Amino acid sequence: MDTKDNVFREASLKGVDVEDLKLATSKMKGIQRRTFQAEMVLKYCGGNARQGEAVFGWSRRTISVGLAEKRTGLECFGLQSLFGGRKSWEENHPQAAQALFALAQSHSQQDPSFRTTLSYTRLTAKEALKQLSAQGFAPEVLPAPSTMADILNRNGYRLRAVVKAKPQKKFQKLMPSSPMFGTRMARGSKRALSSD
Repeated sequence: MDTKDNVFREASLKGVDVEDLKLATSKMKGIQRRTFQAEMVLKYCGGNARQGEAVFGWSRRTISVGLAEKRTGLECFGLQSLFGGRKSWEENHPQAAQALFALAQSHSQQDPSFRTTLSYTRLTAKEALKQLSAQGFAPEVLPAPSTMADILNRNGYRLRAVVKAKPQKKFQKLMPSSPMFGTRMARGSKRALSSD
């Protein structure tokens, strides 16, 4: 760079803390970051992306995109944000998903201990696929059994046989070989004598 650019940069940045501006942009993302960088380059570097890169250490390409967005008023989107990511099976096939959840709900039961919000179901993934195909859904629409298990787990249906709640015993039955057997028997006999 020639001395003219250095003199311009020094004159325009008096009283500006470059590190604070760098910190501010590190906390921003996307269009907000590009707009801020474009504003700072317009204010302190005369709208020159190369000077902005030299002064602030920002990407010249990002600054150029921010300046173009400011000039045209149009917002630029990357292909990743527009086309990236795969939709879940439930989003691609909402009718089949609704039928699956109705089916799973009819076969489910709350956890007997009520400790979790999961519903335990006797319905296996293979059986769910079989019943959905019986309802008329095409094989192309239905996922693989392992994917079906993931779908049910993801939506709160745990694929486990429902265990009936068993009442807990209050006391364990003491065996004659237990050291507590004699003391308990003695207490029991005192109560029996006092009730007479």
